[in-house]
Amino acid sequence: MRARWEQLAGWAGAPEDGASVRVYRALIGLLLAGALVRLHLTGWTGPLFLEPTFRFEYEAFAFVPVIPKALVPWALAVGAVGAVVLGFGAGMARRLGGVVFLACFGWLKLYDVTNYLNHDYLAFLLGALLTVLPLDGPSLPRWALWLLRFQVGVVYVHAGLAKVNTDWLVHGQPLETWFAANRGLPVLGPLLALPFAPLLGSWAACLYDLTIPFWLSARRTRPFALVAVLVFHGATHALFDIGIFPFLMTLNATLFLDPSWPRRLGWRPVAVAQGGRPLGAALAVGLAMYVAFQALFPLRSHLLGDDVLWDEQGMRWSWKVMLREKNGAVSYRVRAKGETREWQIDPRDVLTARQANEMSGQPDLIVQLGRHLGRDLAQKLGRPVEVFVDARVSLNRRAPRLLFKPEVDLMTLENLRQALNESPRRASSPESVAVR
Repeated sequence: MRARWEQLAGWAGAPEDGASVRVYRALIGLLLAGALVRLHLTGWTGPLFLEPTFRFEYEAFAFVPVIPKALVPWALAVGAVGAVVLGFGAGMARRLGGVVFLACFGWLKLYDVTNYLNHDYLAFLLGALLTVLPLDGPSLPRWALWLLRFQVGVVYVHAGLAKVNTDWLVHGQPLETWFAANRGLPVLGPLLALPFAPLLGSWAACLYDLTIPFWLSARRTRPFALVAVLVFHGATHALFDIGIFPFLMTLNATLFLDPSWPRRLGWRPVAVAQGGRPLGAALAVGLAMYVAFQALFPLRSHLLGDDVLWDEQGMRWSWKVMLREKNGAVSYRVRAKGETREWQIDPRDVLTARQANEMSGQPDLIVQLGRHLGRDLAQKLGRPVEVFVDARVSLNRRAPRLLFKPEVDLMTLENLRQALNESPRRASSPESVAVR
């Protein structure tokens, strides 16, 4: 047993050429800095941070203070500088840049739950790894390179596993809906209009996600896998407005190349210190815990809820990417306890249009806003109130259905799962209705 451990530790601690990761780090730093600057230049700071009068909190991060609106542009600018330093710095400068980037980026992204994006979570994790891993020397320990590869691979595999469902593989939803909305595009439009296109695209995307890390890892299949990466993420960029995600994942594919590929192109990075670190017992335990968390945490939806596309339990932080087309209409009924008079409240009177749209299909956010409205009215009336919600939600082209049971009082709700109606996916198939 000891001999096997020493053999594994020796393999994991062996040096790998650090040239590839240095190039990757520089490109990712520029990409993340550009994303923060672009957020401000394109006017998104208003809808995301400045216009909302109510914010949806992450329950697990309620302790994080709200970023003052006046500091939002500064956080974007300072975070961008931190990302550049993370990409090009060395030693303590790199780590300090990483901490600055993570602090600013995390502070901004925790502002409101309706701002959640999967690629923001991935960018944060990659930024954290690039901050703490030993990456400054001409070489780096093999375990550090493979941890970065694992982080990318786990995103793909979990995204693929999430697509193994009847809507995606049998009904071609929600791709059928999205393809129909893009039939007017040049070149791609006629292809998207083919009757078999949604189902073919669904199967291709599922198989791509489940297998691409392995094709990239094998020397013989790597060239073909790189072409697949370019085609797949090029198509997603052309069809969907999903920010930096296609560019981020394309850059991530370079981690699977031979670590010395930049040197073969004549690039000679300047080394500031010797890289590499032996894999000791304490480090091995820490790595095992991180790997186990990243591998298992996205699976929690199978324990928390009934149907993650309907109840959203375990949807965030789980790489369930682009799985549902969900539209909802929500209204609240509020009344003082013991009375029959009710107040009807439209969420759009409280939220921005973007917040209302994002909230309408997410049960926990519907509850959060309902309780806020209830507390506000209870304070004005000076006595307890009851809050009921009429949330009619369409999932992947199915007829709108009540999300919550009508008798549920949101103010006293303890178990969200018991308050929801059964998922429509268990009773019906998506409708074949043309999208105009």
